[in-house]
Amino acid sequence: MDASEYPLKLPAGDRPMVRFLNVNKDYGKLSVIHQLDFDVAEGEMVTIIGPSGSGKTTVLRILMTLEPISGGVIYVNGKPLTHMAKAGVLVPADERHFRQMRSSIGMCFQHFNLFPHMTALQNCMEGPVQVLGLAKKEARERSEELLTMVGMIDKKDQHPSRLSGGQQQRVAIARALAMRPKVMLFDEVTSALDPEVIGEVTNVIRKLVAEHNLTMLMVTHQMGFARDISDRVCFFYGGKIEEEGSPHDLFENPQRDRTRQFLSAVKEAY
Repeated sequence: MDASEYPLKLPAGDRPMVRFLNVNKDYGKLSVIHQLDFDVAEGEMVTIIGPSGSGKTTVLRILMTLEPISGGVIYVNGKPLTHMAKAGVLVPADERHFRQMRSSIGMCFQHFNLFPHMTALQNCMEGPVQVLGLAKKEARERSEELLTMVGMIDKKDQHPSRLSGGQQQRVAIARALAMRPKVMLFDEVTSALDPEVIGEVTNVIRKLVAEHNLTMLMVTHQMGFARDISDRVCFFYGGKIEEEGSPHDLFENPQRDRTRQFLSAVKEAY
């Protein structure tokens, strides 16, 4: 199906926050994502699990427009993300369209990616000032509110090199939230942390789920965390969703052999 045959926007009555329509992602002859149809509802917390090479992180990277897709269309809040309207049809998006759409999406990576020459507060203020055009006073107030929420206000004047891994990751979450995204993406945000500080970050994400109507998509290898926090868990295998369901259904009564094999292999993690 050519992109020109997809709708210019999704109708109001059928509008998940995120929709993948027949999405493919290829690296040469290697198909990493294969004809993926996948919806995430507004306010839903969806966790993606699966073995290495299953395509789970690629889903986040193409949603963040860090990787181009090879086919299909992705929509965010009813609008095409990967494409734009031109002469009444969808064509591949240009960089201006990507910049506009990225403001709806926040992402936290496993390696923090904070600006090393800026304090925690400056890291949080930079995007709202430079990208959203907020006045510095408003950006400061917003950033201080978010640093308070993640328990980092007392470290606001510290540079990343003076912060622990868990502290850096909490600042990274505050920085992403400072852009007021509609969708938050978490890519293995605890995998680079020492075990004793993982709880710092998972507690912040739990608070986001409990108190904010954010749409969230998370990739994690922590099965207990996925089970505890998710509305829905998707098991990826071979570039597609092999099985999905509520945390209880997927972890307690998986229906597919490959899902059972994977969960058996990682059982000690939860």
